[in-house]
Amino acid sequence: MEETMYKKIIVPIEMGTVERGERAFRKAATLLDAGGEIILLNVVQDVPTYIAVDLPAELIDNAIDDGRAQLEQLRLKTGIPAKVEIGRGPPAHGILAAAEAHHADLIIIASHVPDFSNYFIGATADRVVRHAKCSVLVDR
Repeated sequence: MEETMYKKIIVPIEMGTVERGERAFRKAATLLDAGGEIILLNVVQDVPTYIAVDLPAELIDNAIDDGRAQLEQLRLKTGIPAKVEIGRGPPAHGILAAAEAHHADLIIIASHVPDFSNYFIGATADRVVRHAKCSVLVDR
């Protein structure tokens, strides 16, 4: 049986679980077609304005810079070529928007059985699976 290869793979990585994301990134490299492209994506959530009033103005900018630095570091560590991209907004929406913008044919999202403490990670993967227009691989 011939294994399907993909031309554009989105690998969303959450900053709190970079090691889990690294596994998904390495898996993406094995599924990538010759001449294909992997996009490492981190989506920075905007802070609601009623909360933002009490937070430093540079908080979001720092999160964007930190996300970019961690993804660049992951790319260097693995030696896997990839484009690094930072999105903003709700995670599932940012992942789906990036997949559409890049005409991705696969999203590999790291997830695990959600419990109360990581409920949103499970919810994000669930939302991506339900609404993506391309194949989604949930890596547990």
